[in-house]
Formats: sequence, structure tokens, C-alpha cells
Amino acid sequence: MTRPSDIGTAVVGTGFIGTVHVDALRRLGVHVVGILEDTPEHGAARAAELAVPRAYATLADLLSDDGVRVVHVTSPNHLHHAQVREILAAGRHVVCEKPLAMTSDESAELVSLAASTGLVNAVNFNIRFYPLNQHLAAEIEAGALGEVRLISGHYLQDWLALETDWNWRLEPGRGGALRAVGDIGSHFLDLVTFLSGKRVLSVMADLATFIPVRREPRGPVMTFSTEHAGETVERPMTTEDAATILLRFENGARGVVAISQVSHGRKNSLRYEIDGSLAAAAWNSEQPDELWIGHRERPNELLLRNPALMNAAGRAAAGLPGGHVEGFGETFPAHFAAIYADVAAGRPSERPAYATFADGHDEMLVGDAIAESARSGRWVDVHRERAMPARAGATATAATAATGATTERPAETPAQGGPA
Repeated sequence: MTRPSDIGTAVVGTGFIGTVHVDALRRLGVHVVGILEDTPEHGAARAAELAVPRAYATLADLLSDDGVRVVHVTSPNHLHHAQVREILAAGRHVVCEKPLAMTSDESAELVSLAASTGLVNAVNFNIRFYPLNQHLAAEIEAGALGEVRLISGHYLQDWLALETDWNWRLEPGRGGALRAVGDIGSHFLDLVTFLSGKRVLSVMADLATFIPVRREPRGPVMTFSTEHAGETVERPMTTEDAATILLRFENGARGVVAISQVSHGRKNSLRYEIDGSLAAAAWNSEQPDELWIGHRERPNELLLRNPALMNAAGRAAAGLPGGHVEGFGETFPAHFAAIYADVAAGRPSERPAYATFADGHDEMLVGDAIAESARSGRWVDVHRERAMPARAGATATAATAATGATTERPAETPAQGGPA
């Protein structure tokens, strides 16, 4: 039997999130054999800092190492498509940070390439792997909330609230045309799709840029850094600081979400509430060990994360006993454990709990609809007409997205009370 320690892995990019990947892989016992950075010199310095055995000079150099079976891509967004293509062509399994690509045409190509290889392919929507989210997804699938009717929530941060705040994600050429929506809104949308088992069919979106001109430091800035360089240059902004989005789901459910990277005091606040015909559930990422369960005719409940009290899905994602808080950092080992179980088997499982490339592509299509809705000021359908080959391991949702099947309602369908 293949064990994690038998699997060699390399990580492309070692900024904030790449370092989290390295740490989580080590906690699983996966052998991180090397890293790749933007320059050989930077790579050598980071390899020494992270105690990684090797720094590769190029991606081709990395892929020539027969000891590497899996590659984690945590580089800036504009590099994902070309790097993932090359990695798949070299026969390596891939874990890619979101977004999967810069455009839905690029992400569609990657879904097809991954399908043709049969390799394990995953997008890092790690928020699925808070134990209570895994627990709730299984409960909703079993009918515990009844028919899902309304999904509401927000994802708020403040790390770009000042005109002097800067990060490469502010540059459309590196981060993409959608910034707040693409960076954190995609996490919310993937999460509620995963929990409810229902895709977004149409959207009405309003995007806002509250800081039209920012001051870019002359030197590099790490993500979430609080250090501001003295010398700056003014840069006009074309990407959104915040978004408010109305959603229609494929079972007739309705949704609303606020997304912001300029909300003072909110460091990383993702909240959702899912209201069903029998009960409701709500969760807050800044209090991740608590799941509120709402009832009408009996007292509400507060389920504390505890392997002894959760279902099998929740227990599988939990790494600590009850009373020992599991946060953001713990989602990565849980996520990667599911991915590396498939790597050990040599192929994707039938219904992976992790987000696949097909799921990542579907998020790109939802993003396209959000951008078009903001431009046109109207409801816009999510267009899934582009046919792509289904692949082993796709979830029912992802497989439907890949084939282009849809139960989409016309954009002008009026709002209705209750489930369809």
C-alpha cells in the first residue's frame, strides 16, 4: 500500500499560501522534495528557510525529477494555466490554487486535458474541509434541512481597505478581471454549492471600486503584509473592492452574498446561513467549531465540533478531539488527505469531496456571469453550453457542468416564495 511518505511532491510558489501548503503536506507525512520560485536565487533562499531539500531552476527542471508525483501550483493566477498544462503533459497529479485559470476558455481546456490523462486534479477550495462543513454537507444530502430555500451570507476582509495597501491581485494582468469575487467570493460560492448540492443558475451582481487610485510600493509586498514602503507610485484601479450578488440556484432556491476586501475589522469573515423547509444552519469561519442549527417548534441547537458528535464525513475531516479548536491551517491537511488518498490509488475517486478541475471551471463560468451582470445591470444566466468530456471521479454536480446539461430557468423568471 502506498503511504504519504512514499509520495514525492513539489510546490510552485512559496508565498503566504504556498508556505501553508508545505506545512500541511509535512503534517500528513508527504515528502516535499523541492520548490520552484520566480528566480533560482529566490528559490534557493526559500528552500533554505523552509528546510526543503531542493530548489528547481525551472518548471522543466522540476518535471525532470522522477521523484515528483504531485505538483502544487500556488503561483500568481496568470501563471496557472500554462504551468498546469505542462504538469499534466508530464504525467503528474496537480493541486492548483484558485482560480484554476484566468478565463473560462483556459479552465475548460484544463478540464479536458485532465480528463484525457486520468490524473488526480484538484482546486484548493479548502474551506469545504472545516469539519463542521463536511458534517453539514452530509446532513443536507440526507435531508436534515429539508428542501433548501434560501442561502445568505458574506465574505469580508479588510487587508485592502487603505489606498496604500497593495498586492499583485490588484493587477488584472496577474490576478484576473475579477478581484474580490475571484479571490474570496469564489470560496463562498464553491462552499455553498458544495453544501447545498445545487449549482448557481443565474446572478444579478453589482461591483464597486471604492478606492479608484492606489499607491503601489516600489518594492515587493507579501500577501497580508502590514509593512508599507515609503516610495510609491499611483495606480488607477479597474477591479472591484466589493460586490453584492443575488443568486438563483437550480432547485429554485434563492441566495444573496456580500463580498468585500475593504471592511475594516473583518480579517477573514465568511458567514453563511442555509434555510431549508425543515430547519436552518449557520456557520462563521472566525468561530469555526460552532454550527448553529435553527428550528421553529423546538429549541435551537449549537453543535460544537466534536468527532464523537459529528457524522462520518465530519469525523474524517477532524484531526483533534472536541474542545481543541481547528482553524484555517487544519483545513489543508484534511483537504490534502482526501486528495492524496486518490493519488495513492492512482486515479480520482468516484465522488471526491474535494473540488476538481470541473468544479474550478464551473466557478469560472459563474464569475463570467457575475462580470456580465455587473456590466449590463441585469440578471445573467450561467452558460454551461460548452461540452467537455466527463471524467472518472467527477461529482454529480461537476459531471453535469462538464457535459453542459442544465435545468436553467430564463433570466426573467420572477422571484417566488418557497422551494420550486
